[in-house]
This record gives sequence, structure tokens and C-alpha cells, in this order.
Amino acid sequence: MQSSQVKRISSRHSYLVKGKRMSTGSIVLNYAVMIIVALISVFPFLWILSASFKNNENMSSIALITKHMTMVNYSGLLKFIHFDKYLFNSIVITLGGILIDIIFSSMAAYPLAKMKFKGRGFISGLLLSTMILPASASLIVNYITISRLGLLNTFAGIILPGSVSAFSIILLRQAYLAVPDALYEAARIDGASELRIWWSVMLPSVMPTITTVGIMDFINKWNAFLWPTIVAQPSHYPIATALQSLNGQFTYKFGYIASSTILSIIPVVIVFMMFQKNYLQSISGAVK
Repeated sequence: MQSSQVKRISSRHSYLVKGKRMSTGSIVLNYAVMIIVALISVFPFLWILSASFKNNENMSSIALITKHMTMVNYSGLLKFIHFDKYLFNSIVITLGGILIDIIFSSMAAYPLAKMKFKGRGFISGLLLSTMILPASASLIVNYITISRLGLLNTFAGIILPGSVSAFSIILLRQAYLAVPDALYEAARIDGASELRIWWSVMLPSVMPTITTVGIMDFINKWNAFLWPTIVAQPSHYPIATALQSLNGQFTYKFGYIASSTILSIIPVVIVFMMFQKNYLQSISGAVK
């Protein structure tokens, strides 16, 4: 009885101490600052969303809600360009890049995390150092390679360069390291091959991290712009590249630009909202 009472008193005391450290005024101030920062961050998106429902007469207004809202920008955009074709191109490029990155990154990260061989640390450090280089540094080499392989103006030429990310390998390596070695050793004792261990033991254990890799790849590849303009013609452009290339034709119709931006953002928002829990769990685990 005495020990339980002591625990209750200590818990109450710790609560009071925490209450003193974090007063009500501090909590209100923190929430107010976070709300202000959130509103500042989300305002450009809300304004673009509002502009997509405005006509040219009130386009310059900063007000988010107007009396004369219309869908003419969306209907005009779908009639003006082959939006379904660019949507199909984005889906092929994005899903193809995600699939390649997940398969090869997870296979490359597995030996770096669980196999002991000479030079393992050097390879991991080398992969980490490549993240310092800007993506534009490899454009010329990648273009020459794709050109000599005869893959210009093809989906393969857009997808293959940069499809496997060093960051994905490092992130998956950290996830593999968190898997207990007992599972790995038990599978080896049972006679499972390395490929079998990777497929049946390791992959199910790091699914939250794989989800994170998929989300990050989806955002990056869906919004790809520079590389498709270099190696492909407009017939193979994804949505981001197609809309950017058509901006010059929309200078008199900013509503088209706003509506096209919203249509291109919607898939990214949906995917992130569906898998944000796994994304946050994986990122927090990688930071630890």
C-alpha cells in the first residue's frame, strides 16, 4: 500500500513539475505560432485553388472566395490539351520508377546491412557521398548513355536514369539494421537462401520504410520536369513537363494554369494522405 501511494504521489509531483515547465500561456503561444506558420505555408495553394475557379475578370483579386466562381477553366483545359495522354504518361513513368527503385534499392541495401564482407563500410560511405552531388551533374553522362542505347523519346529513357536512389538504399539499410539478427540467423540455420531470406524475412520487416520510399519516389517522379524535356518529345511528356511547356500558350488564361496545377497536385496529396502514418514512422525511425 505504501509503495503504491508513493508512486501516485511521485506521478502527481512529476505532472505538477511538467505543468510548471509548460504553462498554459506557453502552450497557447506555441499553437498560435504553428497555426500562423501553417496558414502562411498553405495560402499559396489555397490561392491557386481559388484562382482555378475564377474567371479572367477577377483573377488578380487576392480574395480566396468570390461571388462568381466557375468551372470554365477546368472544362477549357481538358478541351485545350490531351490531359488524359499526359496523365497516362505520368502514371507509366511514376509507377515504373517506383517499382525499379524499390526492387533494386531493397536488394542493394540488404547485403550492406546484414552481410559481412570487406569494403562494406566504404561502399556505404561512397553511396552517402553521392548525395552531395547535384542531380544536374549527371545530366550529360546520362544523356550520352541513353542516346547510345537508342532510348531517346522512350519511356525507358525517361525512367532508367536516376530510377535507383542512393537515399533509398541508405534508408532501407537503416531499416534492415533494425531487424533482429536472430531472425536472419534462424533463417540461415533452416537452410534458406539469401534470396529467400530477403524476400520472406527482411522485406516484410521493413514494409513501413518501403512505403516511405514509394511515397518519396511518387512525389519526385510525378513532378519530374527537366529530364523529360531533354530526352523526350511532347508525346512522352508527363503532366508537370507538359503543363510547363504549355505555359506560354496560357499567358492570357491564367485560370488554365491554376486548374492544371491543381489537377497535377491532387494525386500527390491523395497518396501522401493515404500513407502519411507509415511515412512519419519510417522517417522518425531513420532519424533515431
